Amino acid sequence: MKVAKFGGTSLASADQIRKVCSIIVSDPERKIVVVSAPGKRCKDDIKVTDLLIACAKAKLEKGAAEKELENIIARFADIAKELGLPFKIINTIALDLENRIKGDTRNKEKFMDSLKAAGEDNCAKLVAAYLESTGVEAHYVNPKDAGLLLSDEFGNAQVLPQSYENLKTLKNAPGITIFPGFFGYSINGDVVTLPRGGSDITGSVLAAAVDADMYENFTDVDSVYSVNPNIVPNPEPIHELTYREMRELSYAGFSVFHEEALVPVYLKGIPVRIKNTNNPDAPGTTILKERGNITRPVAGIASDSGFCFIYISKYLMNREVGFGRRILQILEDEQLSYEHMPSGIDNISIIIRQNQLDASKEARVVKRIKEEMSVDDISVQRDLALVMIVGEGMQHTIGVAARAAAAISGSSINLEMINQGSSEVSMMFGVMAQDSAKAVKALYEEFFK
Repeated sequence: MKVAKFGGTSLASADQIRKVCSIIVSDPERKIVVVSAPGKRCKDDIKVTDLLIACAKAKLEKGAAEKELENIIARFADIAKELGLPFKIINTIALDLENRIKGDTRNKEKFMDSLKAAGEDNCAKLVAAYLESTGVEAHYVNPKDAGLLLSDEFGNAQVLPQSYENLKTLKNAPGITIFPGFFGYSINGDVVTLPRGGSDITGSVLAAAVDADMYENFTDVDSVYSVNPNIVPNPEPIHELTYREMRELSYAGFSVFHEEALVPVYLKGIPVRIKNTNNPDAPGTTILKERGNITRPVAGIASDSGFCFIYISKYLMNREVGFGRRILQILEDEQLSYEHMPSGIDNISIIIRQNQLDASKEARVVKRIKEEMSVDDISVQRDLALVMIVGEGMQHTIGVAARAAAAISGSSINLEMINQGSSEVSMMFGVMAQDSAKAVKALYEEFFK
């Protein structure tokens, strides 16, 4: 059995949905299909999820959203008409959207999640209806009926453990199951969404629940590439990655696959294959527990911006018991999560997403650390980027750090930080944000040319 997930660009139009359904029926092992909301039909188009967010905001801010709602219904209606589906499905979708917009707005996050989830939910109904119209047995399944339970964290929910046992029954469902991604239900019965891009997580959870032989993730690229094609033209494709490598690359900026989606399939050892809806015959990229064809130390290079460093210095810091714990307590008090914390004997750098740290919060944190920790020096540096090289082969190769640092310095880029985990699968470099693309190009030239 295979679980297949199709992203928004794969479902953006009637033509794309026809392609998706052709792919589904071409392999009888594809028994469970997870769908995203319709994405962009062209570069300047708007994703259905973004239309739904705008609709919810209009209702919350102005008390009405008739025009916004009409646009969303029209988008679905256009797809349904082009697919030759009966008017009944359009009425079903319109009624669903109208009922959602009439919902209680006192809890804004709850209301927003209800609207956001409508994209995937109604797209699943469309896909199931189209398959049925072609004579294929297909069934739309609502996550509530299937038992996909999430924590009641609106917009950022996590899957509850009991979901896996509930969803196991889908393994024996007749025909093809069409399941909406991105959302589930809280114990209280409220619609709750996963983080943006969460349809990847839904697919992974279903694959783990039914013990699938393969989790296929269909998107709009032939494979995962060794570097962002927007930075380096025509980069080398990656045919195989390990779970660890993909997890590190996703965290550091690869947007092909949601970073949290690997956990359920990793725990079950289920391989993941990333493929292109528009070129399904391309081999794609397979993600496995281990790979044998390691020919170079670095498998991929990624970068992400929007970070700031809190640099703290104190003489004999290493002798002060509890220093790190008290620093972290201050961050916790201010509701700040940190990404990395490299340190020396007398200094420590705390790397956080700078959108968490506005001017007033920064002033409070700096003041507290100065006064409570009696530090010698503290400074905050903003607008930094993290550039990461990832590869299982780094564990067995001497001189990777030297080559990487030389490549970056050779491009006249100042390194603000170097950090490597104990697993030696990844190495991270902190640079100013304006230098990140330049650093990525230098590293690609070093390790792939």
